[in-house]
Amino acid sequence: MTRYELTEKELVRQINNALPNIKPRQISATLTLLNDAATVPFIARYRKEMTGNLDEVQIRQIQVTSKKIQELSERKNTVLRAIDEQDKLTPVLSKSIIDAENIREVDDIYLPYKQKRRTKAMIARENGLQPLADWLLNHLGTSVNERLHAYFNETIKRDADAIAGIHEILAEQFGEDQSYRQWLRTRMMRDGHVLSTLKRGGEAKDDTKIYEQYYDFDESIQSLKENKFRILAIDRGEKVGVLSIKIDFPAARLLHFMKIKIIGHQQIEKDNVELINFAIEDAYKRFIQPAIEREIRQELTQIAQQQAIQVFGNNLYHLLMQAPLKNKIVMGFDPGFRTGSKLAIIDGNGNFLVKQVIFPHLPASKHERDQAATTFKKLLKDFNVELVAIGNGTASRESEEFVAENLIKGVRYTIVNEAGASVYSASEAARAEFPDLHVEERSAISIARRVQDPLAELIKIDPKSVGVGQYQHDLNAKALDEQVDAVVETAVNQVGVNLNTASAKLLTHIAGLNQKLAENIVAYRQNGRPFTLRTQLKDVPRLGPKAYEQAAGFLRIVDGKNILDNTDIHPESYHIATQIIDMGRLSIHELSSSTANKTLSLLDNSDTAAKLGVGVQTLHDIITSLQKPGRDGRSEMVSALLKSDVLHIADLKTGMKLQGTVRNVVDFGAFVDLGVKQDGLVHISHLSKRRIKHPAEVVSVGDIVDVWVLSVDEKRQRIALTMLAPK
Repeated sequence: MTRYELTEKELVRQINNALPNIKPRQISATLTLLNDAATVPFIARYRKEMTGNLDEVQIRQIQVTSKKIQELSERKNTVLRAIDEQDKLTPVLSKSIIDAENIREVDDIYLPYKQKRRTKAMIARENGLQPLADWLLNHLGTSVNERLHAYFNETIKRDADAIAGIHEILAEQFGEDQSYRQWLRTRMMRDGHVLSTLKRGGEAKDDTKIYEQYYDFDESIQSLKENKFRILAIDRGEKVGVLSIKIDFPAARLLHFMKIKIIGHQQIEKDNVELINFAIEDAYKRFIQPAIEREIRQELTQIAQQQAIQVFGNNLYHLLMQAPLKNKIVMGFDPGFRTGSKLAIIDGNGNFLVKQVIFPHLPASKHERDQAATTFKKLLKDFNVELVAIGNGTASRESEEFVAENLIKGVRYTIVNEAGASVYSASEAARAEFPDLHVEERSAISIARRVQDPLAELIKIDPKSVGVGQYQHDLNAKALDEQVDAVVETAVNQVGVNLNTASAKLLTHIAGLNQKLAENIVAYRQNGRPFTLRTQLKDVPRLGPKAYEQAAGFLRIVDGKNILDNTDIHPESYHIATQIIDMGRLSIHELSSSTANKTLSLLDNSDTAAKLGVGVQTLHDIITSLQKPGRDGRSEMVSALLKSDVLHIADLKTGMKLQGTVRNVVDFGAFVDLGVKQDGLVHISHLSKRRIKHPAEVVSVGDIVDVWVLSVDEKRQRIALTMLAPK
């Protein structure tokens, strides 16, 4: 049997064709490392000379592209084997399968040979009509009616029976022809339009008029590919029963093409005209058009989802990489009216200290409100609180007003996006950590920790619940999870984690570690054995040499026995780092001083690299790490200054200038938290004076921005903003 063999050389060639900006030797080196179980963060950080300094994005591109090519190879062999088992595999057919450039093309070729449920065409073939159908296509100038009687049998007893059987054979044959499907696929994608109309009874299901702009909607497929968010919108509208969607393309164009291909310049006898035309039209309506429309809808959805997943990943990355507030005692303030506001204080390491419930707002009595203020101030003083983190949910601005009025000297406050806090608070992980606390009390802890270390806290929460992205609940779950895993892995390993404080959940995202190894690390230190050296990781049960190699560089030990353990220098390069320190005539204690940093900068050159027998890029990374031991690269925390006189959407006026925090970036704009319950939208056209393709070119999640109110729709709870200062 013919088999498609995907050699390493051919794999590299195909990846290079897909990623022409990456050299074949870089691809080959990356594949070798990946096949040796090296992780993407490890390769990007510690194997730069091998890969030619590829970054994580490029390495993942190679990884994903390689997987797709291998999946295509496997599909080709599956199809080759299936057709061969039918004894229908010819050299020409084999070559067409091997030369196919994508799985869809392979499946088009396979379609006529694919095992399917018993069709009318199959029954007609069983009744011996296939030779007659073949004869007809080769003798269109001779009436088929003259030969029908020769094919009569117990089933085929009349001319009409034979004609019906021939029709079914031809319709299925035409309908499964790869060339017709490809013709329609190409032209429908290029010239087709997507039509959206209001479904009968649909308006009743759209009481907030979310889909109103799509009740009578017509847009070319080419245009939709540039406005992908609309694809997801109409998909959602169709799913909830509000909209009816179809693709508009003139059938006559393909029918004309098919007739030319089938009939050509042959003279066709009048008795055959109706039979052939009917078969062509039936093939189009029953087989080709529905299949291709389904394919294109799926492809449009796929490209829209890919874009949405990419946007989600970008937003999530910026959310995770928000600046921490290190070594500060923080009070989490979860606002509430009737059930009270929940307070939780955590120490500089995120450890829970104390909880309290206060009633600072109406309908609470004046006595309760006065008592709330007294309790609040006492907690701030007793625990030396340095920052109050207020959740941005219900009663947020009222709570901000209360906090601002009752702060004691030296204490600041900030507004925190609490999206997903309730999800975490009710989770199994939260219950395991705080079994004796109520959900709301856990939520206050989560809010406080988000300020102290956003990365460490947010990775505990289902990313789909953190309030970034668009239509994430409608996206391909597997693809979204893969993107989330990649983003979290990148963020966690870029920052590094404290080996002595990191949760098992956080540790699972470190290169080389899994859930079991993460749990074993936590168990190791809980037995009264805090890590003082990275090499102690080797004593953790089941943590072997490979896991140690991949993980060690991303795990930090603060105040350990070796300062290098608090850097992102890999233990395999400690001897190089020591030689560099000696070359600069420095001591460990001098590191990070301006004098030491200047001395180290002078050593950052190719001559030093040659002397030490190390790559220039690796030398640069080691010196950079020596200049900033203990730093994680995240910037200082900056909070938006919210207007104290703006508490509700009703307080907003057209033209008002406000400052807010970007909470979400989507294809059509950015949502900004102003401190009221509803975020405002800055449409892409109001983000910049210059023309931009995507809002991410201008803003990122977490940015502090100045905005002006364009309009307020209280009924629909919509706020339109602009970042373009009025003239």
